[in-house]
Amino acid sequence: MEAFWPLLSVLIGVIILLILIMGVKLNTFIALIITSMITGLILGMPLDKIVDTVEKGMGDTLGHIALILGLGSMLGKLLSDGGGATVIAEKLIAKFGEKYVTWAMLIASFIIGISLFLEVAFVLLIPLVFTLAKKLNISNLKVGLPMATSIAVTHGFLPPHPGPVAISQAVNANIGHVLMYGIIIGLPLAIIVGSLFPKVAYRVAPSAFAKTGKQESLEAEGPLNEGTAPSFGMSLLTALCPVILMLLSTVVQLVTGNNEGEARGLEGFIYFIGSSTTAMLIAVLFAIYTMGIRRKQKMTDIMDTITHAITPIAMLLLINGGGGTFKQVLIDGGVGDAIADIFQGTEMSPLILAWLAAAMLRLAIGATTVAAISSVGIVLPLLQTMDVNLSLVVLAIGAGSVFCSHVNDPGFWMFKEYFGLTIKETFLTWSLLESVISVLGLGLVLILNMVI
Repeated sequence: MEAFWPLLSVLIGVIILLILIMGVKLNTFIALIITSMITGLILGMPLDKIVDTVEKGMGDTLGHIALILGLGSMLGKLLSDGGGATVIAEKLIAKFGEKYVTWAMLIASFIIGISLFLEVAFVLLIPLVFTLAKKLNISNLKVGLPMATSIAVTHGFLPPHPGPVAISQAVNANIGHVLMYGIIIGLPLAIIVGSLFPKVAYRVAPSAFAKTGKQESLEAEGPLNEGTAPSFGMSLLTALCPVILMLLSTVVQLVTGNNEGEARGLEGFIYFIGSSTTAMLIAVLFAIYTMGIRRKQKMTDIMDTITHAITPIAMLLLINGGGGTFKQVLIDGGVGDAIADIFQGTEMSPLILAWLAAAMLRLAIGATTVAAISSVGIVLPLLQTMDVNLSLVVLAIGAGSVFCSHVNDPGFWMFKEYFGLTIKETFLTWSLLESVISVLGLGLVLILNMVI
């Protein structure tokens, strides 16, 4: 029993967290801090060490991710207010034609989803989904599910989204490699699921495809800022700027074999601009020009856009930090070591274990990023004793963290309300979609692990 007490402590901690969030209706950040402290007590940690662990978990998590989250939010808001995201979507739809509009929506959402957080991309693309559906006289979900697939995949698998960035930092994985492998896995995953799942969903929940949702209220929404719309090429370059810089650094590193700290001259400069923080900063500065100054916007208005971009993510930052404290308590409390002992000599792949940990926490906690960060505390000690590609571990955790979104996930309610679905229909569409993405994503991670 003593050997399993740390695992039982995690279960008790998760139950406490659920009671605080769903029962008491306590703020998620406060609930995470309380749960972290109580879990530390249950694990037998000294009282003075619990506070130090909480502070360490918060600091270690936010030290890197705060920069990426802040800059990423600015980039997304500039693209949104500047019209760049809409231009990308509308241009691709025009190129593909009405017959292949779902494919256009899939690709456009994937491109836009790389730079925009899931909630922001969802709100931005929903009016376009409804407009296209009405114009083509087809169901909202026929266009909306491919869109949802792409932004869910980018959210779970690709930096600079908070989950992959935080996991990479926690396990010390190369974020450029994570991005490269994430695209190799994520793009075919989005195409396969986005093209086939709507047909499956129609069979299991045909009534959902007849709903109109908030179509009328959103169709009238237009661009937030006036001015000349940016070109498609400039919009695309702006959206993909951080990806291009990070991938350039990764490719150079793969060719030369040098690590970032060992390179000098031009190669060192490429590594510098290709680091996630520098790449995001350059992308934001580029977006200030392309989405603002180039469109004759006043600098004060552009800075207002940036200020408004930060306000909504303040609580998101704290919640991510709260997830980091829970992770640190699990590590310092010996949970990871207990799991490592249990699985010592096991044939189970650490990638599957990483996915399982994230998937279980996702079911319990709801928030994708919190589940991802918290699962690191469970699997990290095991990773230190096994030979495994850390970048693929990040992607396995990312896949697990999107598993079966349900009533404790804000994304579940956002999807339900916008498309006007019942809870049952939302389970049979959104929840099932996220589960399919999660399981197939793990499958592709395992396949890639055999290849590289």
